[in-house]
Amino acid sequence: MICMNAPIAFSSPEIRRFSRFLTVGAVGTLLDFTLLTLLKLAGMPTLPANTLSFTAGLINNFTWNRLWTFGGGTSPNWRKQFAQFTLVSLIGLALNNLIVLTLEAPLGTLFGQPAWGYLPAKLLATALVVFWNYFANRKWTFSSI
Repeated sequence: MICMNAPIAFSSPEIRRFSRFLTVGAVGTLLDFTLLTLLKLAGMPTLPANTLSFTAGLINNFTWNRLWTFGGGTSPNWRKQFAQFTLVSLIGLALNNLIVLTLEAPLGTLFGQPAWGYLPAKLLATALVVFWNYFANRKWTFSSI
């Protein structure tokens, strides 16, 4: 169960950890956006394309967050961590999909490019969901740090 009651102190090590999380996330986001764009250009509908691209980012992010951000690479229980990371990420995916699907048409119209509305929607979704992902993983998935 996720315990979000205890505060996280933003000390230098915590800031460094969050910076690493953002770096890993930036690489995962680049992978996610690139794959999403390629899948959309290939004619795939937004929901499955976003789900597949998000999943590729999830695998990348788990690997690097486990090994580098949270330093849990030596833990023998990587399967449990992966299950927890996946659950946190699936909640993040649901939030991400909700935001992308809700904002795709309005933002496409706002920017005068209806077919490309998923990109600003995805950017906003990613910026919002990153906070859920960090704090849930910090307090639950990699709580032994």
